[in-house]
Amino acid sequence: MKAEEGQGTHDPLAADAVRRKRILFRCWHRGMKEMDLLLGGFAQAQIETLTTAELDELEDLLDINDQDLFSWMTGRTPVPAERDRPLYRRILAFHADKPF
Repeated sequence: MKAEEGQGTHDPLAADAVRRKRILFRCWHRGMKEMDLLLGGFAQAQIETLTTAELDELEDLLDINDQDLFSWMTGRTPVPAERDRPLYRRILAFHADKPF
């Protein structure tokens, strides 16, 4: 590797790819198999098409406790208004026609 490579340069495409891979990994490794399937399945199919804002929203969802998120997604408890955002709705719609 040349001395100047990787020093002082920032490749936004490479950083974006790393971010998407990290998010995908987190979606598949939740700790609760049901959430792995819900978030991981969605992310596997959609990660490359998500905008930066959607990636931010997905990362926000990843910080929520599995039990809470699962309860919202299965309709056992109502989703708080501040969490009921477009990406959350896309995840629900993605799984709407799939048996769980």
